[in-house]
Amino acid sequence: MDRYLIEGGYPIKGRIRLSGNKNAALPCIAATVMASEPVTLRNIPAIEDVFVMFDVLRQLGAQVEQLEPHVWRIDPRGIIHHEVPEELARKVRASILFAGPLVARFGKAVLPPPGGDTIGRRRIDTHILALQELGARITIDNTLVFSAPRLVGTSVFLDEASVTATENAIMAASLAEGTTVLMNAACEPHIQDLCIMLTTMGVQIEGIGSNRLIIHGSRSLAGTDYAIGPDYMELGSFIGLAAVTGGDLWIDGVRAEDLPPLKTGFAKLGVRWELKGESLRPNTTSRLRVIPDIGGQIPKIDDAPWPGFPADLTSIMTVIATQAEGVALIHEKMFESRMFFVDKLITMGARIVLCDPHRAIVYGPSKLVGSVLVSPDVRAGMAMVIAALCAEGESVIHNVYQIERGYEHLVERLSSVGAHIRRVPEE
Repeated sequence: MDRYLIEGGYPIKGRIRLSGNKNAALPCIAATVMASEPVTLRNIPAIEDVFVMFDVLRQLGAQVEQLEPHVWRIDPRGIIHHEVPEELARKVRASILFAGPLVARFGKAVLPPPGGDTIGRRRIDTHILALQELGARITIDNTLVFSAPRLVGTSVFLDEASVTATENAIMAASLAEGTTVLMNAACEPHIQDLCIMLTTMGVQIEGIGSNRLIIHGSRSLAGTDYAIGPDYMELGSFIGLAAVTGGDLWIDGVRAEDLPPLKTGFAKLGVRWELKGESLRPNTTSRLRVIPDIGGQIPKIDDAPWPGFPADLTSIMTVIATQAEGVALIHEKMFESRMFFVDKLITMGARIVLCDPHRAIVYGPSKLVGSVLVSPDVRAGMAMVIAALCAEGESVIHNVYQIERGYEHLVERLSSVGAHIRRVPEE
């Protein structure tokens, strides 16, 4: 295991390009299981979660090769196994995404309970109920076993708008017999990416971008050559970094249609930007200030399913709020353990009251000082990096594996824009 050594107080200057969307790459990788021909995926980020998903494909029998940076070719024709290895499943929660494709293509899928971030209760009931509606039989012991001679399209109402459950249902329905109407579906940009990829493989999908999808199942799926979109979670992270450190940062590879939900949340903390084509420049010349609600009320930054403000950025917003003049309420509705990282910000000098597992009141601005930190998950880990880069003195961040599960070549990219950050072995 390695750690980060970070010296704070240096402005960020230069240009940085967004990686491909991690949350689009993972389901698109799983979807290759259903193809009858090789698939080429482009703009795939070089991160740990992606590498684990490719390892799962190899264990199932697929051939996986990298053609060039960020471009991978998957040939699923050699798949003969239907069981996801336990040691790989426990590394990444996205391993559950192989359930739908495997049972749809081969009639069986065996998966251990998925791993991933420790950010609270993350139920898999919605996955199971959706696949049951499509005709899969499920047994649960130490593993999850899905079986069905052939899935059959039907009307499926998801009991929650779960992103990964929506993706599993979409993939399973793509090879089901007949038509599936999927209601209360999540509709984030990464789900849209998956749907568009599947249409290039021969699936007819209506309602892409909405919470009601109509999926016309196909008997077989062709190969494809598909490029996933940019990572708007990384975009939000870099906007936050620029906002609290000052300097002059241009972020390249931005997709304008991803911005409206982010703009609404960031504006509450006085963060604005200019957009020129696919390049975004946060405004760092004006002081960060919490914008009160009408009537002078304390504003609330809360997450919601798309097109609401993304849950994965609430950790970043908490750090920005520590540097903004005023009081803000951060309300993380979806995961009951995600806000527990604020105790680390408090040790750095932040003035935060953790009201309960979901809500924190942040008083700013606060002078942060370097500290020894431990990353609990991908997004909180990145929030700690941002906090350390705007703090006075040196910080040490342990368990950086969690951060690098979601951010590609982070040390090199941040160093290129002026961050004083090093990756060194643990003592």
